[in-house]
Amino acid sequence: MKENDYSDLRAEFDEFVRGKCDTGSCETSNEKANPDEEPVPGFVDELTDKLLSPYHCGAYLSRLDIKRVAEAIDESIPIKERKKMIKALFRHTTKKAYLRSAFDEFNRHFGGRVLIYQELSEAFPASKAIFDENIAKIKMTQKILDQIIEDFEEIEPTDDPLNI
Repeated sequence: MKENDYSDLRAEFDEFVRGKCDTGSCETSNEKANPDEEPVPGFVDELTDKLLSPYHCGAYLSRLDIKRVAEAIDESIPIKERKKMIKALFRHTTKKAYLRSAFDEFNRHFGGRVLIYQELSEAFPASKAIFDENIAKIKMTQKILDQIIEDFEEIEPTDDPLNI
């Protein structure tokens, strides 16, 4: 190839850039909408704070626990940070039945923790007060989950958002 062929190619490319990209009609960034930044229902942030803090809910929910909850209700979520997993699980919640099934699964996990805490408090009576406190926190969290379901208003795809 002659050097002239490259200069013609370069001139053609420069013309393309000036004609398309410099006017703002050409996106050169590879940024896609980040699904983790999508808006979530209002209760999800509070729920995330309560569920992911053993100080508040009395039990530690691991990423695997959250993944098992999702699988039990036929949802598929990737294993990421726990906060992102909770948001992904409840991002498109529109039905009370879905919310109830998810919370029932969380309650099963909490029930397992209560049984463990009861066994440990019997085996180690000096630590009974600590386990009893965690059991009380779990029961309070379960009441909060029930209250969220009670307060949840279903949204239909055909609903007018101005009349809700």
